[in-house]
Amino acid sequence: MTSKNADADDKKTFDPAELAKTVSGIADSSMQLLKGFLSREQAAHHVSMGEALHFTRMFQAFVTRSMMDPTKIVGAQMAFWNNYTSLMRNLTYRFFGQSAPAIAEPAKSDRRFKSQAWEQNPLFDYIKQTYLISADYMRALVKDTEGLDEQMAKKLEFYTEQFVDAMSPTNFLATNPDVVRETIETKGQNLLKGFKNILEDLENGEGQLKIKMTDTSAFEVGKNIAVTPGKVIYQNDMMQLIQYTPTTKDVNKVPVLVIPPWINRYYILDLNQKKSYVKWMVDQGHTVFLISWVNPDERHQDKGFDAYMKEGPIQAMDIIEEITGEKQVHTIGYCLGGTLQATTLAYLAAKKDDRIKSSTFFTSLINFEFPGELEVFIDEEQIQNLEKKMSHKGFLEGKTMATTFNMLRANDLIWSYFVNNYLLGREPLPFDILYWNSDSTNLPARMHSFYLRNMYQRNLLKDPGGITVDGVDIDVSKIKVPSYFVSTVEDHIAPWKSTYQGATLFSGPVKFVLGGSGHIAGIVNPVVPGKYNHWTNTKLPATSDEWLKSAKEQQGSWWTDWDKWVTSHDGEKVPARKPGSTKYKAIEDAPGAYVKAK
Repeated sequence: MTSKNADADDKKTFDPAELAKTVSGIADSSMQLLKGFLSREQAAHHVSMGEALHFTRMFQAFVTRSMMDPTKIVGAQMAFWNNYTSLMRNLTYRFFGQSAPAIAEPAKSDRRFKSQAWEQNPLFDYIKQTYLISADYMRALVKDTEGLDEQMAKKLEFYTEQFVDAMSPTNFLATNPDVVRETIETKGQNLLKGFKNILEDLENGEGQLKIKMTDTSAFEVGKNIAVTPGKVIYQNDMMQLIQYTPTTKDVNKVPVLVIPPWINRYYILDLNQKKSYVKWMVDQGHTVFLISWVNPDERHQDKGFDAYMKEGPIQAMDIIEEITGEKQVHTIGYCLGGTLQATTLAYLAAKKDDRIKSSTFFTSLINFEFPGELEVFIDEEQIQNLEKKMSHKGFLEGKTMATTFNMLRANDLIWSYFVNNYLLGREPLPFDILYWNSDSTNLPARMHSFYLRNMYQRNLLKDPGGITVDGVDIDVSKIKVPSYFVSTVEDHIAPWKSTYQGATLFSGPVKFVLGGSGHIAGIVNPVVPGKYNHWTNTKLPATSDEWLKSAKEQQGSWWTDWDKWVTSHDGEKVPARKPGSTKYKAIEDAPGAYVKAK
């Protein structure tokens, strides 16, 4: 027998006693890994005694209220036992070779149970269905609990779902058929690789578990991501201003200023040459300027929302006017950048300043009445806990916000990588959007507190004079600038029906467009075949339901529709402009130093 065949035979054979011992060890290790993971995730949030008491009170309130309605508990228990006894009966049929229908099945969108073993193997099918039945039982207990205020009820359901997701059998070594098979075939090498991955992630997270979602070594900002040619032509404490190199002989007369959010890096709009919205705009003949926000530290703790406005878009417009000679610009605000843009428009309107010719909003909230799934993190007690955290360093660490966003899609953004990296011992694949997602930024204490309290908690931006910025009462109803709103149908961070409410607040002409997919993929939707469609409507009725009822579906990306709209507010062409001027000379090549700072 050749050495190669001997190795193959050795790989396939195993001692049953050794296997039993291994499986026993696997079960114990899986519990320890899970406990360690959860405890470190808790540590990553710097959970204080006040936060622990907050969760304790929440579940105490649930128990108290649920005991007042014992019929609901009995009903949920009866449904559980009926399903469970039916499952046991069907399992018996299967062991005797008979077919039996499933009592519980995962949703078609649930990718956790895609392995054929979850259906073909009676034991794993039983484990899967038991989990699904138990999960439904827990959801039934907490759903519509009478006597709880709306905010408390939403938090209860959210954290119950977090627990349900964590307890999935796919997250345990001994109850995931793919992991069991991998362990047998590799004789435990997957577990060794998994422990190595854990140690690396702990090191990268400086003692906290920062799960790697993509091969970070495959990307480098300025090398193969954020590579559209341009120059940094100005910088201050809050931002660097990039002007991109033209690719056309002539350009539209009115330049474009992009205002990204500062919760993440700007280069979601400049991922690569095929996905870059920035490059696409340049290629359409726009003179594009873009704000690259600083990654704040303790030096920026007193920087408020007003500093982001004055040292961001307002300062940028002064620079753009000097470079191009144009008194007006088209502005684009993405997410939080769009909220800042609305504030800036109202601020300028109060000062009779018409420097913004048109404004575009990407998935931006202005009316925060229904702010989406982030609402569960916004109440007085949780905001106070955040403010206590921020008071120690002067800023909120980016990894805290990153974990919060990941929790909104825990199965996709936490547990799938937990299984892949630690249980299967594999490396995540390169994916530019996930690289961007993991490249989080800090938030200054003063700004973040103002934003959470005045926008999310009190919803004051929509009210005339509800907030004051730099001594000016903000009234978004005074905004007369032509505006273009793009939202996405599956957005869970800025739900489109909520962004629509904000679009109806302005007094100027507004066009609302609904894109496919979610908060990121629906915006990063290049003009190529097979991408998401979009919906348009020439009217802006009072409600989003009315708008959708008369909207028309259009093929492909909304990018081309936006280009037609913005050029309709421009029209003239001028010779292409090189970055910078005599006064504002190039400081460095794009993407600049601010976006690279960790």
